[in-house]
Amino acid sequence: MIMLYIPCKNNAEANKIAKHLLRKRLIACANIFPIKSIYRWKKKIVNDKEIVVIAKTLKGKFNTVKKEVKKIHSYETPCIAMIDSRANRDFEKWVKGEIK
Repeated sequence: MIMLYIPCKNNAEANKIAKHLLRKRLIACANIFPIKSIYRWKKKIVNDKEIVVIAKTLKGKFNTVKKEVKKIHSYETPCIAMIDSRANRDFEKWVKGEIK
């Protein structure tokens, strides 16, 4: 199992991405959180509010998820980070059952 970390510009975009991936059965579930981000972009330091999607999926789906997110994400260079993870056996079994 892996978790995906995907910052978004707002709640609407985060929900759109999560629902898109769920409808395509590429993720089992997603958590959506408000975050504060500080980063350098186009030679400036930016302080920004973002919404992050943390989605649970299988490692073999990472490339497909990246392509799908890039198609609908508003950022020029979206972060779609993979985090290897382990969960309790029942949860991992549920994740595998939700993904096609």
